[in-house]
Amino acid sequence: MLGIALAFISYVMRMFTLPFGIHTIIQMIFLLLALILFGNGDFSLSLIASLLSILVLVIIEFVCLSLLMPVFGVTPETLFENLVIRIMITEPQVFIMFILAFLINKLIRKEVG
Repeated sequence: MLGIALAFISYVMRMFTLPFGIHTIIQMIFLLLALILFGNGDFSLSLIASLLSILVLVIIEFVCLSLLMPVFGVTPETLFENLVIRIMITEPQVFIMFILAFLINKLIRKEVG
């Protein structure tokens, strides 16, 4: 539910003409607050977790877009103008993030249990 709420907040923020990168900072603040309030997390650990999650997102997004855009011949202009192409090009990074989260969760549970 938290992920859906953060995705909705990100979607709404992208509808406004904010300067580049501002929505990422706001999203990171919302994630930090959610980890503290709903996850009962410590401020410093929640800050590290939110910073690392944004870093991993940026890295995976950069790698996926750098590889997939040339393969399919998609230009940045086409990516921003065509919603269907944007969804198709960025969907693999969603799957990679899910797989990565699953593996990290499995690794953490193995070490704890």
